Amino acid sequence: MKVTFDRRKFLAGSASILAGTTFGIALPTSARAGEKIVKVGAITPLTGDAAGWGVPAFQGYKLWADLTNEAGGIKVGDDTYMVEVEVWDDEFLASKALTGAKKLVGDDHVDLVTLLCSTPVVAVQPYLTEQKVLSATTCTTDLSPDSSYLLSVGEVHPFYIPPSVNWLAKNRPELKTVAILSQDDELGVPSIATYALAFQQNNIETVHTELFPLATLDFAPVISAALAKNPDILCFDTAYPDFMNLMIEQAYQQGFKGQMMSVTLDNYPQLIEKTSKEFMEGFVFLFPDFDDPRLMEADINFANPGVFYARYNEAFPGAWTSQSWTYAAVLEIWKKGVEAAGSVNSTDVYAALQAMDKPPHIFGDAKWWGADVFGVNNALIGRWPVVQLQDGKAKIVEMGDVAGWLAENEAVVLETLREVGMLPN
Repeated sequence: MKVTFDRRKFLAGSASILAGTTFGIALPTSARAGEKIVKVGAITPLTGDAAGWGVPAFQGYKLWADLTNEAGGIKVGDDTYMVEVEVWDDEFLASKALTGAKKLVGDDHVDLVTLLCSTPVVAVQPYLTEQKVLSATTCTTDLSPDSSYLLSVGEVHPFYIPPSVNWLAKNRPELKTVAILSQDDELGVPSIATYALAFQQNNIETVHTELFPLATLDFAPVISAALAKNPDILCFDTAYPDFMNLMIEQAYQQGFKGQMMSVTLDNYPQLIEKTSKEFMEGFVFLFPDFDDPRLMEADINFANPGVFYARYNEAFPGAWTSQSWTYAAVLEIWKKGVEAAGSVNSTDVYAALQAMDKPPHIFGDAKWWGADVFGVNNALIGRWPVVQLQDGKAKIVEMGDVAGWLAENEAVVLETLREVGMLPN
């Protein structure tokens, strides 16, 4: 598969995926007497191509702050800090992300900036590094030697993909062929490459791949071309929510009967309604619901996930997605760094996190990784859930060993990503 991508290319804005959405954003919590305030900022697409992820990510970000403040804030030595959230809509555009970074840091004085991924993240790093402000991305491939304070601690895209393919191959050994589909951008390119590698390692032949343009509106021919190869598996890669939903609906309408999988499966109750429970049964993906019993166990580093899930669904009925908790997971790790450092200062928090023997990744034990590849040891690699739809409900079926797989396959996966232009030279 010969695909390349220019990581400097700006993603063009197009019609909003969530036009007309109301965000339900509450006003910042006011500090009481004797309490201090620490500000955190989200630069996220509330409109544009990636709004289907950016809106729920911010909703979860704000909810985490509200729940933390309700519980008494963050204790830092003898001080108590209430958390205030600032937000900037970057429309998933690099130029607007940079404007937002200067506003959040220069005017609002935030101590943490959380972003979605890719080009906007890369665009703001020179400024945030100069200002020594901690930031976070969902894509590990955004790291570079020039991004000293950028962390990949919530998601580790695309490195969490292979364990899900391994699990599927182990549990469905009769599946021998796959078609992989995604949009042609900095999410789709490394994701397709990583999926293809994982399928190859499991002796599953990739019979069709397609990187479709971001402007694609009609997915009937995309699915028709894939089904013409008669694949056992349809893999929707890291497609944006609207793209994913339209492709799944087309697969249903065109009579696909095989296995489906992807990184995310946002709004799956609505997809079941539009197709059927039987059609969606067994779908494999990577993002759990937070009422999953596995997340109530002692090794999970997220405070009261069931409460977070219930409150989110109460505030935003039917809006839970893969990104509803990812920014909040960054805040959970940041909070532990603040408490360990005894400070909200970015450089102090960064040093405290790096010094931890067992950094508190949301899904359990993890380690810092990335120095030999990205020039910074700023990615948390550990475990990640493999999720399957069972009787219409997401269920964690395994905690995939991302760190173990990467330890055995680092050279080959890095060469694969380098070939498609997704690693620094």
